[in-house]
Amino acid sequence: MLEVEEILRQMTLEEKAALCTGASAWTTLAIPRLGVPEMVVSDGPHGLRRVADVHAVGTKSLPATAFPTASCLSATWNRELLREVGAAIAREAIALGVDVVLGPGNNMKRSPLCGRNFEYFSEDPYLAGELAASYIQGVQSQGVGTSLKHYAANNQEYQRLRIDVRVDERTLREIYLTGFEIAVKKGRPWTVMCAYNKVNGTYASEHRYLLQQVLKDEWGFEGLVVSDWGAVVDRVAALEAGLDLAMPGPKARFTQALVEAVRSGRLEEARLDEAVRRILRVVFRAKATPKGGQFDAEAHHALARRAAAEGMVLLKNEGLLPLKNPLRIAVIGRSALHPQFQGGGSSNVNPTRVDIPLEELRRVAGEAQVTYAEGYPEGLAEDPRLIEEAVAQARAAEVALVFVALPPAVESEGYDRPFLGLTPQQEALIQAVSQAQPRTVVVLNTGSAVDMRSWIGGVGAVLQGWLMGQAGAGAIADILFGRINPSGKLAETFPMRLQDTPAYLNFPGENGEVRYGEGIYIGYRYYEAKELPVLFPFGHGLSYTAFRYANLRCPSRFKDTEGLRVAFEVTNTGQVAGKEVVQVYVRDPQSSLPRPPKELKGFAKVALEPGETKTVEVELDYRAFAYYHPGLKDWVAEEGEYEILVGASSADIRLRQTVVLEATRDWPSLLNEESTLREWLQDKRGRKVMEPFLEEMLPQIRAAFGLEEGETFIGMDLMGFLLDMPLRSLLDFQSERLPTSPEVMVRDLLRRVRDGVLVDGEASGEGRRAL
Repeated sequence: MLEVEEILRQMTLEEKAALCTGASAWTTLAIPRLGVPEMVVSDGPHGLRRVADVHAVGTKSLPATAFPTASCLSATWNRELLREVGAAIAREAIALGVDVVLGPGNNMKRSPLCGRNFEYFSEDPYLAGELAASYIQGVQSQGVGTSLKHYAANNQEYQRLRIDVRVDERTLREIYLTGFEIAVKKGRPWTVMCAYNKVNGTYASEHRYLLQQVLKDEWGFEGLVVSDWGAVVDRVAALEAGLDLAMPGPKARFTQALVEAVRSGRLEEARLDEAVRRILRVVFRAKATPKGGQFDAEAHHALARRAAAEGMVLLKNEGLLPLKNPLRIAVIGRSALHPQFQGGGSSNVNPTRVDIPLEELRRVAGEAQVTYAEGYPEGLAEDPRLIEEAVAQARAAEVALVFVALPPAVESEGYDRPFLGLTPQQEALIQAVSQAQPRTVVVLNTGSAVDMRSWIGGVGAVLQGWLMGQAGAGAIADILFGRINPSGKLAETFPMRLQDTPAYLNFPGENGEVRYGEGIYIGYRYYEAKELPVLFPFGHGLSYTAFRYANLRCPSRFKDTEGLRVAFEVTNTGQVAGKEVVQVYVRDPQSSLPRPPKELKGFAKVALEPGETKTVEVELDYRAFAYYHPGLKDWVAEEGEYEILVGASSADIRLRQTVVLEATRDWPSLLNEESTLREWLQDKRGRKVMEPFLEEMLPQIRAAFGLEEGETFIGMDLMGFLLDMPLRSLLDFQSERLPTSPEVMVRDLLRRVRDGVLVDGEASGEGRRAL
């Protein structure tokens, strides 16, 4: 086989251009004369949608395991489980002749209304990045590639092919890129898929800052960048920006555009060569793994059931669960017989089999009488008679299990949810059933949060079952009857109502734009900053046992280059074995730029037998304490105090300790001719220059305003009045007393800041904390 560089030398310009566009809906171009094989890709965030005819997009796919969707997998908070699922999907890819799996989806859950939220992990970029990296590691451990998507800021379905996301750099970096950064650096995916939307006026497929500067140059991504299907508008501009492979194909006009651009001099052939080189490397890497054979469908079904069980979240339980051998059980709700176990769109899998909740419940219920009532019709239709039948059965039973799932018309790729609640019939059903039978359990099969205000007060328990995959029905039965202790925790906040959500006033946008006006405050960052009550907080999840946290240990001072090791003990104080998701948050109480009240920076899932205690250790690196400074264009961990918070959810902090970070990086001053007095005093170099200057000038300033020491200025505190005034303007009040103009004086002070040398101890962080 020829080496990549030799193949590149022998390729014609036309072959190079053609290789950079797909040969079909699911394959790249084969070049037999040079021994270049085709590469087969397939949808597959939570299971393969392998289409037999590679020229077809929407035909029925080959049977594959439908694992739980990302919203369920993320609620496991279990890195190793994500690796297991990824490896299983890769084994199916090998059997079905797939070289690259198009997943995972790693976009942020900016609004619970996004129709594709079930495919995404979290509202928190750290959690999303860690889980995406684990999934990638699992798939690629088997010699199959992944495609991390949709890069970047693809957070809604409304007008997704053209919507222009207007977002500031700090928000983009801290929230919408961090998850991708973690996944790229830790997971090292073979490919990254660009998004459809625009970001600050430029299509993601043509965004040089995102594709080249950040992804390839800064993060060191070595794979190929592929477009989302149909995302490329200008093929030449996209290739120049770093988009290597345009899909789907074939598109003769794309090939011709690249050829003409090279021949005309608009596009350097070296740039085209780089794209070809990246594609060839991935193609040959994929072909190093022989394809064919069979996969163990039963073993994968069992894994899907285990994953579903770990991801389901017990939201509410007033002692009703686990069920204690009831003799009469009313199972209510269409989704108990026709389960909604996955979402609509490109991730829709043709499952190898599907377990039915009603059948699984009957299997584990022993001698109990189990009845069934449909409760609500298919889709959005309403039928009061179905509610009447359900109420009669609930009243005659000892316990009612109500299964509800949003219909595909509400929750799917391609469009956003029109409302946050369930359908009117479903809400009326739960209300009526719970009034007739106080021992009512609601099982939700939704891909994201729902508004429960109209009915949650009347039910005894709520289990969030998510879109739980083909084996999720058995997991539901296991949890309801106590065969499995629930251990899932929310990877997204469940708000009280839609109006409370961070993006409410800026979703889904207007006039072709959507403004991310909430900035860095999405999810729990927003609710905690606003002190808004929520239905269920980020990280929440109940168990059939209880856990005690104790003995938090970490150094009281540490250098930013060393990071911080946090250790603490968790004890299972209950009577049954269980798993606890422990969460480590960091709070910076006095940062120079505003920061959320806390941010997740570490987590672990711990399995404990009754009475057992384990020590948990979590490593926090530099980035755990840093924020992105748009002025410095870098991540800044400021010197000073931070709080380490350990808890069972973002709202349930059990342990806390204050630590001091000692900074080793010496940041340049950002002072300029427009800087305020406050900014001068907060800057460590500026403060050194300004304090003696201010000591000399304050008496003159008071004299200029005709004030004695301690006297107020027209009812105002003088210093409070002056702090946020540009230094130049402050000096202008006494320009007649100055030896030169205010502008010249400010420029001289700035020169002294730039030329000054800090003495030992001056980088103490006191400047940023002083005011």
